Amino acid sequence: MSSTLKGGEKMSVKIRLRRTGAKKNPFYRIVVADSRFSRDGRFIEEIGYYNPLTNPKTVKVNDEKALKWMSTGAKPTETVNKLFKESGLYSRSQEEKEEEKKNEGSEE
Repeated sequence: MSSTLKGGEKMSVKIRLRRTGAKKNPFYRIVVADSRFSRDGRFIEEIGYYNPLTNPKTVKVNDEKALKWMSTGAKPTETVNKLFKESGLYSRSQEEKEEEKKNEGSEE
């Protein structure tokens, strides 16, 4: 999402990890944030979480929110992009698009 600020600047939005948890016990929240803010600083919306310590690793993402933000221009970081692929977010979105096309064709 690229919004224009007061000074005419462009604001770029990223989907990235925000580290929480204790020392040597990381837990990450997947958040939508302005790229100018720090890793653990201010964010716009929380859309999921990632726990690397469980076996297997736990990834929970609100698909609707993630796809909505990506459709408006938010860019996922490399790590978040990898997590989205592993969790099947992209494959589910493709399936939904194909179903919508089928439904549109049958209505006409």
